[in-house]
Amino acid sequence: MNNDLKGKGNFLGLVPLIAFLIIYMSTGIFTKSFDNMPLMVAILIASGIGLALKKPGEKKPTTFDERVNMYCKGGGEQTLILMVIIFILAGAFYGVANAMHAVESVTNFGLTILPSNMILPGLFIIGCILSFAMGTSMGTVAALTPIAVDIAHKTGFGLPLVCGIVIGGAMFGDNLSFISDTTIAATRTQDIPMKAKFKANMLMGLPAVVINLILLSMQHAPNLNLTATHNYNIVNVIPYILVIILSLIGMNVMFVMTLGVVSGVIIGVIHGDFTLVGSFTVIHTGMTWMEDMSIIAILVGGMVALMNYLGGIDWLLEKLTKKTKTARGGELSIAALVSLMDIATTNNTISIIATGPIARDISDKFGIARERVASILDLFSSAFNGLLPYAGQMLVAAGLAKISPMSIMPYVWYCMLMIVFGTFFILIGWPKFQPRGKGPQVGESIEVGGI
Repeated sequence: MNNDLKGKGNFLGLVPLIAFLIIYMSTGIFTKSFDNMPLMVAILIASGIGLALKKPGEKKPTTFDERVNMYCKGGGEQTLILMVIIFILAGAFYGVANAMHAVESVTNFGLTILPSNMILPGLFIIGCILSFAMGTSMGTVAALTPIAVDIAHKTGFGLPLVCGIVIGGAMFGDNLSFISDTTIAATRTQDIPMKAKFKANMLMGLPAVVINLILLSMQHAPNLNLTATHNYNIVNVIPYILVIILSLIGMNVMFVMTLGVVSGVIIGVIHGDFTLVGSFTVIHTGMTWMEDMSIIAILVGGMVALMNYLGGIDWLLEKLTKKTKTARGGELSIAALVSLMDIATTNNTISIIATGPIARDISDKFGIARERVASILDLFSSAFNGLLPYAGQMLVAAGLAKISPMSIMPYVWYCMLMIVFGTFFILIGWPKFQPRGKGPQVGESIEVGGI
């Protein structure tokens, strides 16, 4: 373990996060509705508390202006701004796809070809394929949530349920895709080939996929009329087909979403759904649906920056690693560490990068195969990121479905199963890999396709 981490942490740094959780959760519990405390308000209050705090023991205490600058830099961090742009493009795609009836056509096509008990498993499988191809959970949630919402309206399935399915499918690819940022971060920090990590992750995650599909197939649509005619125009499906194909090619998610918007506009204009000039209003309307989510993401980034300054992140690192005694305990510590880091930062890539070096030290100390370490880092960070009501994936789904993120959380079954089976395989020590020992190992370089 890196000795330079010891003594740097401070529990005070977790106060903004604790304050946010208390404010948000208590209001929802006492009023019996989480809608009564908007996420933006809760995060702003927590951010204000963070700005009021000073790091103990500073030789030169920071001024309020300096802490505000920290907050702004955190909110303007490169990956966060890129995420905001993806949010906006996602809203634009949704607006256009909805206006030119792409969402309706995709939904009706699925209702036509799938048995009633396979609608929800089919939605999950599509999410898995799309997220694996795109390497981004955000793009997957943005593309599939409108379809999930339409399915809910036509079948009687609850909106939280279908949104939870979409998020689960999205996190499948975030965890396993070769072009996912989390995969790249996990393999780079542990110096292992991507294929080795993929093998370990698939073995650990496959039971979660199977059981999730079984659970979904047991759900019955309350209002689905099997004899009804579900009209669709295959041409209107082209924007979604284009998104999938371009993702399989490995194109950057921003280009994918942009071309999805352009194709939708062209088809909509040709079919007379809107004029070329009118398409600008359609695009803008879709973008406005994601404004709140974009602002929340920026505010969370600022709050995380304050927590890092106050020593909250280092405190977590120190407390979770200092009492590790065995290989199994080491793996459990790595899982707990990356999970708590993800809860604190709402970014599974950042949580992996932050904990990766410490996880590597634990691996070398206790003879843990780095394939297992990389898999644990990616699996647990992705699982928890899919369950956080203030993380980007949940915010996008909730924003597009116009429901509370808290209502979705109980239905992200796949992420829950990931945690269960991840913990189980740690306890039984399977799958087994030969420890590689200290020193750098063979790795691979790959272009990052998205966020």
